[in-house]
Order: sequence, then structure tokens, then C-alpha cells
Amino acid sequence: MQLRELAVPGAWEITPQQHGDPRGVFLEWFKAGPFAEAVGHPLDLQQANCSVSAAGVLRGIHFADVPPGQAKYVTCARGAVLDVVVDVRVGSPTFGQWDSVLLDDVDRRAIYLGEGLGHAFLSLEDDSTVLYLCSTGYAPGREHGIHPLDPAVGIEWPTTARDGSPLTPQLSAKDEAAPGLHEAAEQGLLPTAAAVEEFIASLRA
Repeated sequence: MQLRELAVPGAWEITPQQHGDPRGVFLEWFKAGPFAEAVGHPLDLQQANCSVSAAGVLRGIHFADVPPGQAKYVTCARGAVLDVVVDVRVGSPTFGQWDSVLLDDVDRRAIYLGEGLGHAFLSLEDDSTVLYLCSTGYAPGREHGIHPLDPAVGIEWPTTARDGSPLTPQLSAKDEAAPGLHEAAEQGLLPTAAAVEEFIASLRA
């Protein structure tokens, strides 16, 4: 298993070693030891989610209040998605920047997004199945969103599906109504880099 920190600090790409034979494939998509060594603290698993999306479904950009935030360890068990992390931490040197990892059923990578980061993905194939390990449970009052097509963020979403057909983004009504990055900052919805640092320091203590 290899872990590589992304351009947005606090997010990692995880590439597992796959063991294949005529029967199929086996891999370890999460290992507590290497994870804690790279990130600096263990993952406190409180909830596991599964979503299935048609090609073109665009989910996010989602984030949660810090503390406690919601860290996510995400992989795609079937199909393919472009998974994106956005720095929404006010005061961060990389505020507003994003990075991405292709999650699919070929390389079987995962992505870890620490507390205070925004998360979104675009499904590139029908029935793409995404699995999330989460550090906190769902709490509607603490969770927020930024419009995934906000030009201030400028995510370069793919325009074609895995089979080469054109993609039309499909957003939920909630994501469609989400504010832009700067509007969310003006509304006081975004976590601060200082609050995130303080909380993560408490996890490492």
C-alpha cells in the first residue's frame, strides 16, 4: 500500500497492492498502521456509507463544521468516479485549491480527506459504487455545501464518460442551491485553518 499526499494538505491518495489469480483479485483497501503513520493519527471509524450513481451524477462539494468535522476514506468498488478534494479552510495557504484522484475498479485506489476539507465526485459510469469510511456520523445541522460548478473553485470536471459518451452533470436540488465558495465564506459557513489545525492536533495528542 502506497500513500501520497495530494496538492491539498490533509488529503492522501492510497494505492493498494492487488493480488490476482484465475479466481479474481484480493486487496487491502484500508490498513490502520500505514494510515496512521502517514496521517499522524488513527481513523476513528463512526459510520460507513455506500452510494450508487448513474453516469453524470455530481455529488458535492460537501464539508462539515470543525470541530469535529468529518474525515472520509473513500474508494470505488464498481465503476469509476473522479473524486475531488477542495481546500475550504479559511486562512489556509491553499484555500480554494483542489486536487483529484480517479477511483475505479481497475486500480482500486482510495482517497483520504481530513477534517475541514470539501469533497465531491463525478460518476463516470452507470452504477458506480462508492464506499466511504467516516470519522463522524451524519449530522445535518453541521454539514454544508458549495456549488460543484462554482467558477471560483474551477474544478475541471470530465465531459465524457468512461465509455466515451458525453456527460451531462446531474446535481441534487440541495447541491444545485448551494452557495459559491466566496458566498459561503461571507456567510461564515467555512471552517478556519486554525480551528482545523487545533482539532487535528488533538487527534495526534
